[in-house]
Formats: sequence, C-alpha cells, structure tokens
Amino acid sequence: MGPSGSGKTTLLNILAGQLAASPRLHLTGIIDYNGNAYSNKRAYKFAYVRQEDLFFSQLTVRETLKLAAELQLTKISSEEEKEEYVNSLLLKLGLVNCAESFVGDTRIRGISGGEKKRLSLGCELIASPSIIFVDEPTTGLDAFQAEKVVLTLQQLAKDGHTVICSIHQPRGSVYSKFDDIILLTEGALVYAGPAHEEPLEYFSKFGYNCPDHANPAEFLADLISIDYSSPESVYSSQKRIYGFVESFSRHSSTILYATSSEKRQISARMKFRENKLLKRGGWWRQFCLLLKRAWMQASRDGPTNKVRARMSIASAIIFGSVFWRIERSQTSIQDRMGLLQVAAINTAMAALTKTVGVFSKERAIVDRERSKGSYTLGPYLLSKLLAEIPIGAAFPLLFGVILYPMARLHSTAPRFGKFCSIITVESFAASAMGLTVGAMAPSTEAAMAVGPSLMTVFIVFGGYYVNADNTPIIFRWIPNVSLIRWAFQGLCINEFKGLQFDCQNSFDIQTGEQALERLSFGQRRIRDTLIAQSRILLFWYYTTYLLLEKNKPKYQQLEPLPHDENQDHLLIESFNNDNMEKPQPGTLRLSSELSRRVPSFKFL
Repeated sequence: MGPSGSGKTTLLNILAGQLAASPRLHLTGIIDYNGNAYSNKRAYKFAYVRQEDLFFSQLTVRETLKLAAELQLTKISSEEEKEEYVNSLLLKLGLVNCAESFVGDTRIRGISGGEKKRLSLGCELIASPSIIFVDEPTTGLDAFQAEKVVLTLQQLAKDGHTVICSIHQPRGSVYSKFDDIILLTEGALVYAGPAHEEPLEYFSKFGYNCPDHANPAEFLADLISIDYSSPESVYSSQKRIYGFVESFSRHSSTILYATSSEKRQISARMKFRENKLLKRGGWWRQFCLLLKRAWMQASRDGPTNKVRARMSIASAIIFGSVFWRIERSQTSIQDRMGLLQVAAINTAMAALTKTVGVFSKERAIVDRERSKGSYTLGPYLLSKLLAEIPIGAAFPLLFGVILYPMARLHSTAPRFGKFCSIITVESFAASAMGLTVGAMAPSTEAAMAVGPSLMTVFIVFGGYYVNADNTPIIFRWIPNVSLIRWAFQGLCINEFKGLQFDCQNSFDIQTGEQALERLSFGQRRIRDTLIAQSRILLFWYYTTYLLLEKNKPKYQQLEPLPHDENQDHLLIESFNNDNMEKPQPGTLRLSSELSRRVPSFKFL
C-alpha cells in the first residue's frame, strides 16, 4: 500500500516477472520460492490480474469462463465436467446471478465493474495458480463492489492460494481483511509486517497516533504521503518520511517474516484443478474454439453491424442518386469511371476503419492470452478471417444490390455478380490491411491516423487520378500493391467491355474497349484483378502475423546481484505453498539493492 507513484505496481510487476522490457533498465535481485532461488524461469504457476479488465464484449460470463477453460484445460473432455467446473467457478466468485449476461463494454451495457474484476480472477484461476498477483483490484469500483472483490481474494487465500495485491487507499472494512502489509513511498520501504493494529502501534512510537474511529488505511496513507500544498509542507512531510525510512531500516531485522499461516486443507475444487494440469491444446482444437468465439463476437455485435448496414445503404442511395441511370453518351464515360472509383474507395474505407477501430482494442486481449500460453497466433488469425467472411461480405453485397440498378450499370446477371465479387474481395483485403495497421500502431488513435493516410496513397495511385503508364519509376511499385487500383481496374473491365457509346464526331470513343485503353486496362482481365487482390489479402495477413510475433510482450530479465551485494538485501518471506501442513519461511524472497543509509527499491 502507498500513495500514487510509490512503486506498488512496479514491485508487483517485478515479483510476477511482468515488468516491461527496456534497454535502459537493469533489474537486479533474487527471488526465492519455497527456499529455491530462480532467475527468470518460473518455478511455480502464477496469475496476474491487471487493473484493466479486457474481455470480448459479446460473450456472456459463462461463455467467457467456459472458453477460457477449454483453451487451457485440455484433459476435461466431457460436457458434464466442463459445466460442473464452470459452475463451481461461478459459485465461488459470486457470478451466478450474472452468468448469462453479456460482459459488455463502453458501447454495450453489460456486467458491473466489480463483476468484471471477479470474472478476471476467474479466468486466471483456471490455471490453478499457487500465487495470485492483483494490481489495485478496487480502483474504479464503489465501496460495496470493492469490498466484494477483496472478500473474494480473502476466500482464495483461505483456499490455499497466496494472494499479493497492491491497493491505494482502502476503506476500513477492506483493510481489515489483509493479513500482512508493506507500506511504500517514493520507492522506499516504510513498514513491512502484520496488518491490523501492528502498524498503528509502530507509528505511535514516533508520536503519530491514529484518531479514534478513523480509517487506519487513510491514516497510514496520509502519514506516508508528501503534501505539495506549500514549500514548507513539502519539506516537513519529506523529512517525516525520511525519518520513517531510516528508522525502519535500522530497527528491522534483515529478514521480514510474514504472519505464519494456519493449517489449511486444500479444497476439493483445488485438487480438481491440479489434476487437470494445464496443457495447451493442439492446433485444430485451438482453431475450432477460437473460430467459435470469433463468430459469436462478430455475429452478436449488433450496434456495429447496424451502423455498417445503414452506412452501406446510405452510401449506395447517395451515389445512386448522383449517378442516376447513366446514359451511353460521351460524357457518361467520365461518370462511369467516377462512380466505379468512389465505389472502390467507399468499400475499402468502410472495411478499413471498422477493422482498425476494433482490432486495436482486441490486440491487448490477444497479447494477454498468448502470454499465458492459451493458444498460438496462427489459429487465431485464421479463425478471425473465416468468422468474419459471412458478416464482412454482407455489407458490400448490400451496397451493390442498391447501387447497381440505380446507376443502371451494365445490366446483366453475370456482370452484376462480378461487380459484387470484386468489391467483396476488396473489402476483405482492406480489412486485412486494417489488421496490419492495428498490429503496427501503438494505440487506437494512432491506428486511426495511420490507416486513412495509407489508404490515401493507394487512392492517388488507384488508376483514376494517375495513369499507370505515367507513374514515375520510383513509385511504379505502389499501383501493384494498391487494392484501390486493382478493384477499380476490375470494375472498369467488368463495366466497359462490350459497351457501345453514342458518337457524334469521328474522334469520339465508340466502344468500352477504347475507354479501357485510355486507362491502360486494355490487356487486363477480371481474373487478374481477383488474383492480385487475393495476394494483397494474404500479404497483409502475413505481415500482421509477423508484426504480432515481433511485438509480443517482452519482460525485463532479472539479473543476478554482484557477489558483494548478496549480503545486503531485503527478504520478504511467507509460508510454504507446497506443504500446507507445515508452515515455514523461505518461500518468497525479494532481494533489492540497498543504499548505505536508506533502503529503497531501485526500480528505475
């Protein structure tokens, strides 16, 4: 516990091995588990519940837990066992009443913040972890939900898990549930030991007494926080904290023992989880489960699908009204080209913006699940592609069905089918490009800026504004990778071939083939267009795969302490998690380099 910026999350990340890697950072120390030192290889199973609760919004609570269990527990084969296991988790976490509710997000109303936090715990408990790290579980919750979350953590500790959490400033009833506490401020250790009355008695020795009927957590937080209201208050509070740090470093023993645990019996449910050891399923099993999840997420996303359908209808009506029943005059040639160009641009931009906006958020969930070893990247990308084919194809088809007869384009059934095929494949290629942009950009905002900018370049070299034969040599590769160009080319070939125009002068364009020659599309075929678009689609998917592999989370490696520093470190010990019947020290030891006068964690 400690004020903001005291190093709580950093310490938690170090213990869990989840500190983001940086070339400017050196992390040294020793962590022992059950008396055995390890460097970077985990000798135990652990779970890390972060502050952000990330889920697929269109899945229910039960479906979320069941899919997580199926991805991680491959030895559970029968449906009865799966249902029994999920029901036991729902009961244990107090999620029975909301089991059939959608998780939801900012757009769709779902479960509450406290229920999401407990659902995060449930997804992590599937691995049957020995240690559970929880980063500020009460942040953003009201007092009632915060207490229910901490009560769940307390019950997990009673069931045999070691629970280590960071917390900012809990209410009194929440503080009373903790067994031991570490107080941090500015990265320095102020107190470590039993919670409840012991910290109050410790600070009373320095003349700081907790008022009657006051929240002990608030009293402690105020005591170790710096008051920035005035220069005098900053100086006095810093002096007070420095005195606490120096006093604790002098009077505390080198090894700080946590409160001895009582004898406990691991529950039958824990034994059930331990018998079903984690083992990642095969490629086909992962693909089937991820395909099921991707289809549920895509098909149930009503708000997004409704907006896309309305935009497709509105765009088709607007373009159809502007280019209403195009004639066969000489001026109609330009109109047809303009209509086909805006149809290609509209289809690509609609698919791109939707994918960029969704995937940038989904990537955080995928990175988190992959770091736990739930599945590999190949099944995920393939399942996402296949699950979105029916939904993704519906909107370009809806656009074409309305626009084609309104503009009175080449009105034969085969030509209409080819028109819809070209813009549908283009839509999938644009979605694949959106995945690449989402995998490359660090945030949703950055992705929304990069995606349209990149598409603008493809529009310029899309075959309408700059003829491919007149493109400067240095840029001639761009039309070959421009999905706008290939879609526009296919639509023009489909529309102009076999078309006859009214002529009044000898120099007028008489046939559609002559119009195609002016665009440098004369020797092209629709088949070439579809093949090129398919290649572009595969290229963007492969690039997405490489980017996600390259950008997967990397964590700072723990370096051993120099020999002369091994004698000067802080040890935090708790009970033996493998032998509940015989509590003993030596299970978890954090070593941190200390200064000569004031002990502090050298985090950054």
